[in-house]
Amino acid sequence: MTSLALPYRTRRTAGRLGYYGTGAALAVLFLFPLLWSGWASVRTPHGFGLQNFRAMVHYGNGIGAYLANSAAVTLMTVTGTLAVSVLGGYAFGRFRFPGKNLLFLLTLAILMVPYPTILIPLYVLLGDLGLQNSLVGLSLVLIMFQLPFATFMMRNSFEAIPQELLDSAAIDGCGSFATLTRVLVHAVRPAVVTVGLFAFLAAWNDFFASLILLNSSDRFTLPLAVVDMEGRTFGAIDYPTLQAGVVFMAAPCLLLFLLLQRSYVRGFMSGALRG
Repeated sequence: MTSLALPYRTRRTAGRLGYYGTGAALAVLFLFPLLWSGWASVRTPHGFGLQNFRAMVHYGNGIGAYLANSAAVTLMTVTGTLAVSVLGGYAFGRFRFPGKNLLFLLTLAILMVPYPTILIPLYVLLGDLGLQNSLVGLSLVLIMFQLPFATFMMRNSFEAIPQELLDSAAIDGCGSFATLTRVLVHAVRPAVVTVGLFAFLAAWNDFFASLILLNSSDRFTLPLAVVDMEGRTFGAIDYPTLQAGVVFMAAPCLLLFLLLQRSYVRGFMSGALRG
């Protein structure tokens, strides 16, 4: 018995070592670019310091203006995405109406269209609406790109809720909207956090849509400002200042993900990826 248990323990120990070794190697692989950016951001010709961050803070209209623009776009994108996807997911997941499946497929079909191919028509459309070179117009475009995946997640999350919970709310006198706001939103909170986090990351880090839709420097978002820092000295790329901007952009994303990672994982595990 002892001789049989020994190989089993050996295999178990080897499996754990392989698991943790692979995890450590992947962690180093993914963390290396962030660590390199952090090191490069504090490197100066005379050693190490915060000169690169000072240069970034005082660049152009000031980092505060670009930060405020990014914060405004991100807030509008997250709020709009959550509002529409929660209502849409609730309708697709808990109600029956003619053409529901077709409408849902058409919503998902947006995912099949590469969004750079429709930015020019959207630019013309925003011009007709008076929203060209506008943070509101940019937010509407980003919301549209987020809605298919967000609606898909919210629909599956609402479908995973037991019918008994809705029946209990109906017995207590709640209508459809009251059931959503008082009961179901709490039940799908992990999915709401996941959708909000995806929308935040997409809006905060967006570059291409901002590049096409914004043409005034006072409306530049943080990614545009950081890229614009590259050629500020006779077209030469200022890598240290650029890396300082990258660190400044990445910090809120890392912090928010670390704070919400439990709800983020639970959002995928609690029916968000049901077929």
